[in-house]
Amino acid sequence: MTRIGFHASHEQISPRQLLLDVQQAERVGYDMAMCSDHYKPWSERQGHSGYTWAWLGAALATTDLAFGCVCAPGQRYHPAVVAQKIGTLATMFPGRFWTALASGEAMNESITGERWPSKEERVARLEECVDVIRRLLAGEVVNHTGLVTVDRAKVWDRPDEAPLLLVPAVSAASAARAAAWADGLITVNQDLETLREVIAAYRGAGGRGPLALQLHLSWAPTLEEAERIAFDQWRSNVLGAPLAWDIATVEGFDAASEHITLDSVRQAVRISDDLDQHVAWIREYADLGFDDIYLHFVGQDQAAYLDAFGTHVLPKVR
Repeated sequence: MTRIGFHASHEQISPRQLLLDVQQAERVGYDMAMCSDHYKPWSERQGHSGYTWAWLGAALATTDLAFGCVCAPGQRYHPAVVAQKIGTLATMFPGRFWTALASGEAMNESITGERWPSKEERVARLEECVDVIRRLLAGEVVNHTGLVTVDRAKVWDRPDEAPLLLVPAVSAASAARAAAWADGLITVNQDLETLREVIAAYRGAGGRGPLALQLHLSWAPTLEEAERIAFDQWRSNVLGAPLAWDIATVEGFDAASEHITLDSVRQAVRISDDLDQHVAWIREYADLGFDDIYLHFVGQDQAAYLDAFGTHVLPKVR
């Protein structure tokens, strides 16, 4: 049975309100939650970007949900520090925390003032970081010299069982490459054939573990309102790679998305005022083989959405 999770979007909602939102998500029946880990939002209209790792401690302590987050080690975060953060949360909340390790985006990583590497170099750096993090979580004292440098690092507090390290991948090529190290795959909603290709590439390369999907959606009592929410909040997020990887500022994202149309947003966000239509979409993705589907309502006011989906959608997709 596919599990249904709540996506907590730090870029759109203040950390205080988001904590209340994830608590409501648990009350209405969501099975788990995940969140992003950004330093900046994608747009001035979104207007937030709280610190994920501080928020996770509060969220895990005030709910019984399992949580995960996407994190990019190697530039903004040293991999030894990432390992320490993972170890601390997984020790306090055993069996309830996973991390998806990514190669990063300039909008978050460029704050260090360091050179922004090519995609190939970023992926190679990520692979080094994964190795460092795994060794630290296994209790090793780690020294490493390469695209990252580690000097006699050790994580002193670690869980008995190391938490899952997933790969976030949207292309078949990225999924296949990461299959060698990942404990599972998480991707985002795309057309069904592309998702089949991503899954097949990951499994075909020996990829193990759970398959997870983050599903961007917009719902409101009227279609016009659902469309307005999606266009206002998510049009800066539909820029494709490599542009989305390399824009370094919020202003740059707003400028680059100035001519994005509602039709383009519809390609990235499932928009409908019909709750049964959302049920049908979720079932389509579940039928592809996803074990976990994280629903991301792209609006900033989550309460009405959570109540509506808790009552009318979640019971029909389990």
